[in-house]
Amino acid sequence: MFDLDRWQEIYTALKSNKLRTFLTAFGVFWGIFMLMIMLGSGKGLENSVFEDMGDFATNSAFVWARRTTMPYDGYPRGRRYNFTNDDMQALKDNIPEIDILAPRLQGWGAGDGENNVTRGIKTGAFTIQGDYPEINKIDPNKIIEGRFLNYIDIEESRKVCVIGTRVKEVLFEKDEDPIGEYIRVKGVYFQVVGIFEPMSGMNFGGEKEQTIFLPFTSLQKAYNFGDEVHYFSVTAKENIPVSIVDEKCRQLLKERHHIHPDDQQAVGGFNLEEEFNKMRGLFNGISALMWIVGVGTLLAGVIGVSNIMLIIVKERTKEIGIQRAIGATPGKIIGQIIMESVFLTALAGYIGLVAGIGIIEGVNYLLESSGADTEMFRHPEVDFNVAISALIILIVSGVFAGMIPAQRAISIKPIDALRDE
Repeated sequence: MFDLDRWQEIYTALKSNKLRTFLTAFGVFWGIFMLMIMLGSGKGLENSVFEDMGDFATNSAFVWARRTTMPYDGYPRGRRYNFTNDDMQALKDNIPEIDILAPRLQGWGAGDGENNVTRGIKTGAFTIQGDYPEINKIDPNKIIEGRFLNYIDIEESRKVCVIGTRVKEVLFEKDEDPIGEYIRVKGVYFQVVGIFEPMSGMNFGGEKEQTIFLPFTSLQKAYNFGDEVHYFSVTAKENIPVSIVDEKCRQLLKERHHIHPDDQQAVGGFNLEEEFNKMRGLFNGISALMWIVGVGTLLAGVIGVSNIMLIIVKERTKEIGIQRAIGATPGKIIGQIIMESVFLTALAGYIGLVAGIGIIEGVNYLLESSGADTEMFRHPEVDFNVAISALIILIVSGVFAGMIPAQRAISIKPIDALRDE
């Protein structure tokens, strides 16, 4: 390994035909370079998707009422119905697997085409939600001023609200403190007790920055919603798939509202855990595809190394014959050729690895320093363990690339090698 003469022989052999050596090494360089670029880019896309989810509870599900599609228990198909406050208690009492339950009343959306909130001469169209405090555990928002809704607000049906940052920008002056001030929502005054900014890019019912949270009971009473509940958000207890909770919720709600057990359309829903797992599987598939393409490109380069080593062995047939004639063992000949192969693949591969990671880190730096909108591509990176794995693959590939030329070298009889011209 540390034989100076051997290293000099390797240097001389590779230097004797610089263009051939460069082109062969470039194949290995390009293979691992592209592997790093693809893996880093894939990670950037993955980071974008999962960072958008923020601290959103991935073990959550959502259910809402829809029209029935099957007649049942004397009721016709196409019937409209609503969830109620009593459903909330029934879910808590009958489904022990539920960890967090948060009912929601959808007031008005920002896209309804009318300004629904005013303050003095300023008006705006915002999304109005009636919620319980638990919603901030399922879909967390960062409170930057004041507080979020609490249970005293719910119990006393207080006319208070928590507003998004965009609502503050539209209704208040830049240097004005909204806490304690009043805004009018559909003709009813509510006092601002908190300002929030989203912690995830996931939106249900409207842009979060343009959302106003009201106490659930206040929205019900102030706007005559009766005991309606528009949908339930639930999370499962630890180590329990939320799909189990989702299914039990649907079954119970169907029973309570006289819906046919086989009516799959009457209760709408969304299982975030399933969607999260689908996305995770998608990115695992993309990563696997990138490895296949990258390793395939790398192997093409390694085959090139093996071919050049065969040529080198052929050119040095006489030299190998002399070495064998003066006592060089087959193991020494094999070791020398494999060392040349490993050296060439490792050197070219290492340069490709460093170049690929360097470009990925450079792109990441430029994106962060420029302040560009990178919602679809964030923090491209290559995991350290992945880089080490790629280097190990390189070294192993170098060994295999040298095996065939090495076997070819020792298969030549010394007397035949000495006669070679």
